[in-house]
Amino acid sequence: MIVLSEDSQRTSGKDAQSMNITAGKAVAESVRTTLGPKGMDKMLVDSSGGVVVTNDGVTILKEMDIDHPAANMIVEVSETQEDEVGDGTTTAVVIAGELLDQAEELIDSEVHPTTIAQGYRQAAEKAKEVLDEQSIDVTADDRETLEKIAATAMTGKGAESARDTLAELVVDAVLAVRDDDGTVDTDNVSVETVVGGAIGNSELIEGVIVDKERVDENMPYAVEDANVALFDGAIEVKETEIDAEVNVTDPDQLQQFLDQEEEQLKEMVDKLSAVGTDVVFVGDGIDDMAQHYLAQEGILAVRRAKDSDLKRLARSTGGRVVANLDDLEESDLGFAGSVAQKDIGGDERIFVEDVEDARSVTLVLRGGTEHVVDEVERAIEDSLGVVRTTLQDGQVLPGGGAPETQLALELRDFADSVGGREQLAVEAFADALEVIPRTLAENAGLDPIDSLVDLRARHDGGEFGAGLDAYTGDVIDMEAEGVVEPRRVKTQAIESATEAATMILRIDDVIAAGDLKGGGSDDGDDDPAGGMGGGMGGMGGMGGMGGAM
Repeated sequence: MIVLSEDSQRTSGKDAQSMNITAGKAVAESVRTTLGPKGMDKMLVDSSGGVVVTNDGVTILKEMDIDHPAANMIVEVSETQEDEVGDGTTTAVVIAGELLDQAEELIDSEVHPTTIAQGYRQAAEKAKEVLDEQSIDVTADDRETLEKIAATAMTGKGAESARDTLAELVVDAVLAVRDDDGTVDTDNVSVETVVGGAIGNSELIEGVIVDKERVDENMPYAVEDANVALFDGAIEVKETEIDAEVNVTDPDQLQQFLDQEEEQLKEMVDKLSAVGTDVVFVGDGIDDMAQHYLAQEGILAVRRAKDSDLKRLARSTGGRVVANLDDLEESDLGFAGSVAQKDIGGDERIFVEDVEDARSVTLVLRGGTEHVVDEVERAIEDSLGVVRTTLQDGQVLPGGGAPETQLALELRDFADSVGGREQLAVEAFADALEVIPRTLAENAGLDPIDSLVDLRARHDGGEFGAGLDAYTGDVIDMEAEGVVEPRRVKTQAIESATEAATMILRIDDVIAAGDLKGGGSDDGDDDPAGGMGGGMGGMGGMGGMGGAM
């Protein structure tokens, strides 16, 4: 009986497991050399010649053209890590790859993949317990530690040359947008990049930069002590809601019609002026005549401001966004010490700054070239994420491979209490975690075996914070040196890597076809290889079912 079409391709059993494990390991190897303060960068070139230079794990994996479905599962690990924490993407991927590598050896020793998956899950749960016990408490008042966390996230990236200055700016920004209940939404920290100047010349604007210009040349360039109105509408004559036709039979009627429109616009501008408006940001258009009246009143106006800009302006100035000018009251106005149109990187933009208790701020990042600025922006995004996470969780861990070394030590002890063959999987999990300090040593040009021996000896002696200094090769107290990172960076990395590895291990059947719905490539009939890739993507779920059965 023929079940599959003749165009279908199927890989089963150990061949399928080996293929998926190899794909997952290949993804991990592609970013492994970027880990740590001495990690290397990758240059990614697209088909149109666009270039990205970075050592940010999630950026590398997003830009790479990956077709294999198992490999894409590893890419998802980095994306989850980025969404949840903002940093540690390379760590998560490297651990996932090493878990697969260790599992491959166990499979070759006739240990069943389901047994390995069960052991990995037990080890991951134990690892999170250990990290919870060993974590260090941090509060929002501990500014020094927050700056160290921000600086650690930038280490080894393009922003490292000015990391102390940038770390201060990041902490200032996050604390500024922190709400009274302790929550932090980093979307309220806008990042603007400027090509030109040194990285150290970056600055924090306590307010908002709007990528617009004033609508009329006769309006003031700058307004001090400005009352700011935020209007999510249009300063234009309202159109009828139904199709209408106006027949004008006399020139006087036309003039009356125009005068009436003009009067409506004048009333809207008078309303703004009456409540004391100095600056108005409008979500939609502004009629040419209204622009003239606004200029006459000395009001600086900006049109077609984005919803996100209006929301950030409201948080920053304390104003309220109104949908109808008739409802505008003086109490709805926000306040800014300065609203001015300035040149930044060759573009004219509106700066709303000198705001008291600004809850929305802007980081202006500078760099010598576009590639440098882009990499600094990626480093800043990571730093913002880890500082936000630290404020939310209030717990950090030392860096430099210290947590992974301690976990490996305790998991080997824990393995003795685990019955059956799961014990082998727990021990393999412990070995896999040591890939982090080993990779840090390799990327720093150190002997990984000597470094691991020194780390193990210090941790055997009870020094949980002992980590590897990639610059000197010494094992030092990372907490004392200020090399710390949020606990969630490690717990999320371990959790995501374990889930991805166990999912891949449980797949024992991969069925691919060139014309699956939502699967194969456009030219799958002519290119079997292309069809295979697309079909495998479409059948990823079936492969998982095969492993589970």
